[in-house]
Amino acid sequence: MATFSDLGVLPVLESALASGDITEPMPIQIQAIPALLAGRDAYISSETGTGKTLAYLLPFLSQIDPAQRLLQAVIVVPTHELAMQICDVGRDLAERADLGIRWQVLIGGVSTKRQVEKLKSKPHIVIGTPGRLVELIGLRKIKPHTVKHIIIDEVDRLLAGDSLTAIQAIIKSTLRERQLIFVSATRQAESAKESAVLAPDLVQIHAGAGRVNAAIKHAYIECEARDKPDLLRKLLSALRPVRAIVFVHRNANAQTITAKLAHHKIAVVDLHGAQDNAQRRKAIDDFRAATAQVLIASDIAARGLDIQGVSHVFNFDIPTRSKDYLHRVGRTSRAGSRGYAISLMTAQEVRLVKRYQRELDIALRAGRLYRGVFNVDDEE
Repeated sequence: MATFSDLGVLPVLESALASGDITEPMPIQIQAIPALLAGRDAYISSETGTGKTLAYLLPFLSQIDPAQRLLQAVIVVPTHELAMQICDVGRDLAERADLGIRWQVLIGGVSTKRQVEKLKSKPHIVIGTPGRLVELIGLRKIKPHTVKHIIIDEVDRLLAGDSLTAIQAIIKSTLRERQLIFVSATRQAESAKESAVLAPDLVQIHAGAGRVNAAIKHAYIECEARDKPDLLRKLLSALRPVRAIVFVHRNANAQTITAKLAHHKIAVVDLHGAQDNAQRRKAIDDFRAATAQVLIASDIAARGLDIQGVSHVFNFDIPTRSKDYLHRVGRTSRAGSRGYAISLMTAQEVRLVKRYQRELDIALRAGRLYRGVFNVDDEE
């Protein structure tokens, strides 16, 4: 088995990883790290929870020169939560390796003036949403000509519409010698096409992209739409998850379900687009610290969340697209642990079961709750 140092990662980073009980590189890291260290433009795709973030963080952390007070890497993400998460992972790793690398998060909904003031500290790496990055480049508060690495994370969301225009502007503002890295849990035709336009010579690096983790068990339970809140409460009581994420479509649903579960003394927080940054950050921190057992979240808010110990994912509102189901259930069964995905479906929604099974190659079995016990048909 290859080690991180075999792949070219700095020894101090390998030691920092080991202090966090990460000693063996995952398949996507084995493929990606040497290519990225060689300076190749790349499109990296691998299923959720397989180590993509470290696959791109380790190579450029091994190359950044902390002695130069210059911006050297830009990571573009679609959401505030993903920006904070990547920053937490990267900053912690760099600090344990004593690299002296400075980071800054640049997201919308926060005072531009305050961010401009912090940019005076000359961060080596910035992580931000497309609109805010373009704004700061336009104000000449970011000096893009020194950037050596640009990472576009969650490309299936960023290489379309207004976000694509912003990405194009960010790339155009940098010198041609910089490295472009595109990252996704799935390989979509549209994003693959756009990335090839932006980086014609990019290398494709895939490891099980678009596949659902085999360690996840899938079930659904049929009910009336009006009965879903009460059924969810009963399922949480029956299954007693370590941590559970409940996915909804709308902000109002998140707030309503949170209030109902809290009324029944269930430790719950919600995460949705109507909250400000401080509220969203507190919800994630409480869930990560296990102060809250249940997180109610919309797809957009939870995109890219990587929280260890999520034992169950519940689909309260059902995704119509298989790739959205894939992204949701990927929040559980991290680092080899078993996970459970349970969908609350109306009679009309049950038709999606066959689509999920066909397109994702999974077994999705009917379940029932009887006298406080949840059973699944044909469960081994």
